[in-house]
Amino acid sequence: MIVEKNRFPLSEPRLREKPSPFAEISPEAYGLFQTFLLRTCGIRLGDNKRYLVTNRLAGVCQNRGIQSLDELVGKLNNGSLNQSIVTEIIDAMTTNETFWFRDAAQFRELKNVVLPELSKTRFSTPRIWSAGCSSGQEPYSISISVDEFNRENVPNGLPDPQIIGTDLSESILNRARNAIFSDLELSRGLNDESRSRYFRACHGGWKLDPKISSRVHFQPFNLQKSFAVLGQFEIIFCRNVLIYFSDELKRDILIRMAGSLKPGGYLFLSSTETIPSGLGHFELVKGCSVRYFRKT
Repeated sequence: MIVEKNRFPLSEPRLREKPSPFAEISPEAYGLFQTFLLRTCGIRLGDNKRYLVTNRLAGVCQNRGIQSLDELVGKLNNGSLNQSIVTEIIDAMTTNETFWFRDAAQFRELKNVVLPELSKTRFSTPRIWSAGCSSGQEPYSISISVDEFNRENVPNGLPDPQIIGTDLSESILNRARNAIFSDLELSRGLNDESRSRYFRACHGGWKLDPKISSRVHFQPFNLQKSFAVLGQFEIIFCRNVLIYFSDELKRDILIRMAGSLKPGGYLFLSSTETIPSGLGHFELVKGCSVRYFRKT
């Protein structure tokens, strides 16, 4: 899910998004859709997003031969849509704006401070979770950081980690699994050295080195669900995800993330996000031009 990196509907309309050929969704249908999105995804849509919702859902109507947005929402509300259409609706209401090594200071801190700390403990298989991973640039950036650290610290590198990328959408996860990126996607945050080292030209774009992609496993996941199925982690990245949730749900997710971190594990939020006061499960870490959190 996210957006810039993650995949949530509160951002501005997608680049080159055209006006909808359908009439704007009615206030009544919009209210029902707000309830659906909150219940299903935990995402709170503001009252000023009717134009955005109209544009995003118009494509679903066209694809499925539905005559109006109100008809679509009515079918959604009474449960008469099959699951593939519901999935398409959720996909339509998310953005896939992402880029490599977003917030570069965090990745420098990961490589220069956090990974060296993990290498001292010699975990057999360190585990890292990228929540709201979109099309994969974040977890793949983590994997590249691990590779760079290990190349610079032979023979005292980090045991090969398992990196889990989760998102709501199966379609975006399938794109991530393919690990094929366009010239435009590679131009966003990736330097020439990394591009040359880790990518090879292929049909459809540039294929990521299997050594990097094989560390990352993708699976659909809703942050409202129990985290027990994911297991325990040394590091969690959850950047620009929680800002779209209610304060209550955000607090609940952070408490459960604390439960999913091993003692002393690290949590990276975006540079503008903080832990709610009184939560008590994390301590602030001030790195070099970056702030993140450690499980107490």
